[in-house]
Amino acid sequence: MPYTPSGFFCDRLIRERERRDGEGSLNKPIRFNGQDYNTLKQEYLQSKTPFEDETFPATVESLGFKELGHKSNKVKNIVWKRPKEICENPQFIVGGASRTDICQGDLGDCWLLAAIACLTLNEKLLYRVVPQEQSFSENYAGIFHFQFWRYGDWVDVVIDDRVPTFNNQLVFTKSAERNEFWSALLEKAYAKLHGSYEALKGGNTTEAMEDFTGGVTEFYEMKEAPKELYKIMKKALQRGTLMGCSIDSLVPARFETRTVTGLVKGHAYSVTAVDECKPSQHKDAKVRLVRLRNPWGQVEWNGPWSDNSKEWATLSKAEKEKLQHQSAEDGEFWMSFEDFKKNYTKIEICNLTPDALEDDKIHKWTVSVNEGRWVRGCSAGGCRNYPDTFWTNPQYRLRLLEEDDDPDDNEVVCTFVVSLMQKNRRKERKMGANLFTIGFAIYEVPKEMHGNKQHMQKDFFLFNSSKARSKSYINLREVTQRFRLSPGEYVIVPSTYEPHQEGEFILRVFSEKRNTSEEIENRIEADHPVPAPASAGEESEEDQQFRTIFQEIAGDDMEITANELRNVLNRVITQHKDLNTEGFSLESCRSMIALMDVSFMDGTGRLNLQEFRHLWNKIKQWQGIFKHYNADQTGSINSYEMRNAVNDAGFRLNNQLYDIITMRYANENMNIDFDSFISCLVRLEAMFRAFQAFDQDGDGTIRLSALEWLQLTMYA
Repeated sequence: MPYTPSGFFCDRLIRERERRDGEGSLNKPIRFNGQDYNTLKQEYLQSKTPFEDETFPATVESLGFKELGHKSNKVKNIVWKRPKEICENPQFIVGGASRTDICQGDLGDCWLLAAIACLTLNEKLLYRVVPQEQSFSENYAGIFHFQFWRYGDWVDVVIDDRVPTFNNQLVFTKSAERNEFWSALLEKAYAKLHGSYEALKGGNTTEAMEDFTGGVTEFYEMKEAPKELYKIMKKALQRGTLMGCSIDSLVPARFETRTVTGLVKGHAYSVTAVDECKPSQHKDAKVRLVRLRNPWGQVEWNGPWSDNSKEWATLSKAEKEKLQHQSAEDGEFWMSFEDFKKNYTKIEICNLTPDALEDDKIHKWTVSVNEGRWVRGCSAGGCRNYPDTFWTNPQYRLRLLEEDDDPDDNEVVCTFVVSLMQKNRRKERKMGANLFTIGFAIYEVPKEMHGNKQHMQKDFFLFNSSKARSKSYINLREVTQRFRLSPGEYVIVPSTYEPHQEGEFILRVFSEKRNTSEEIENRIEADHPVPAPASAGEESEEDQQFRTIFQEIAGDDMEITANELRNVLNRVITQHKDLNTEGFSLESCRSMIALMDVSFMDGTGRLNLQEFRHLWNKIKQWQGIFKHYNADQTGSINSYEMRNAVNDAGFRLNNQLYDIITMRYANENMNIDFDSFISCLVRLEAMFRAFQAFDQDGDGTIRLSALEWLQLTMYA
């Protein structure tokens, strides 16, 4: 019977979350850089000196690393000042936070500002990101804080209020009100989260939307937009969803250039409202409208339904008030939905997670969150173009349990959104990191395999096509797509396009109905952790040769040491020219003796003939497995094949353990030679056997004293 130590290895992420005891939730955000806002504020109030943040200092390093780095002329005249040095009577928020409080400065972060403008439409969301009761007068200590969602956790970011200025004017984001600073300080906190202001240059509105809400974003290309797009947008705003849009520019040099209609190419806009009106000349038909905002705080659409267009004269006073029509150069304007589709090329809709709103009147999404990573040589298998390694990618079992309430065409389907987000690439940009090209595929699990949590093998993907997949592999932080599939069980395989690319990711599944998704993890078990006694049959010619060699080396006491074992094995292994090996190391041989030493941890450190014969039988068995996966006759096996080889040897492990094996035993070319292969299996069997020795009650958990732990690890 297989032996299963269920507690042998805990998943790293689960362990960390349990240790944090709820830290990272909305009510208990993680303290970024370990800084506690309340403690620091009290300390500086008592010292009567304004806070200076040493973790994000008022220096060039906080500005940037290239265009805003030490060698840049742009930074020479920048002076960091506190708001009280810039103007009289500075205020954190003047008359409530609104869309007009965000005007872009000299940083290419319109994507961020468009998201902030959307945020102001929902006070509950806004004041979670921008905590209230912050002031430049009452209890002022030069310290402020903001909260962001960061890859599954909420973090609280503390900053001082020194901001970059030039000629006493804010260099980056500013408010239309000269003495209002909440948006500039929010931008600074977001820059700190990513390492510098320059790290914020260029991006998609979706990034900031998600970091403000913990939501997931869907992209729609206008030329391929669903026929129900208007309905989707209206429903999304009712949910409190954030929306942005943009006009692609095919020529990079023309980014952020104004067209004759007043719209700007390569520029991010906020969608702030969707509504309908009924002009007087229309008897029954209604006109569908969209309201947008330019983060510049100026430069608006000048076509139909723009601020001063003739179309507004056809509406009643009540209709105008309902639409909050204003004629002001504030960057906000209305346009018809048809003109919106003609002029904009992309729309981004950020759906909120269940924890984003507490208002029961707003529909909520069910979400499953899974954290994972691609490890070179083990679980970084690349896309389906690489069938030999694709199957080794992390796999997630998805169960769609409830169909939609209002399916179209009487179909029984489940609607859900899959989001694959790669982590930390923006923050690591100064070290040369770029976004990976990522995507995912979804496969239907045959009914006979429902409930089977084993990792799907190579043959499954060779003989089954995907049921659905991301539209394309793309180098964005996140790839998302909406699907409609029948209730059932599926496997989601996230991957980079190319194999061998190492990184961390989050896979989330959002649905309007109940679903579950979890990483497929094999049970950790071994078929034969206890060495069986050698059979007492007739000796083969090979056995007789080994008895002769053993006697020759062991001497009269008929026992061999690790050094003698090394000599025996290496004499034999040199006869196998098809094995790529540098010979067994002394350390490997010591591990073999620990494995075979029956008394274990209280043994002699030597092998007798019976123990040696059993060891050699094991090595012969493992040699056969090695040769099977050494099909190309290179003398080594690819680290991706190690999963199957370990499985054939009688061990079932989880993904974390496969990652560890690859890091421990593969060379720089991600290959494992024969002696490393044997050393790995010896260590696995020894540790399973040791675990069983300690697990007296068989519950899959053990408790060790310091002495027992050291005996175990030092000897094995």
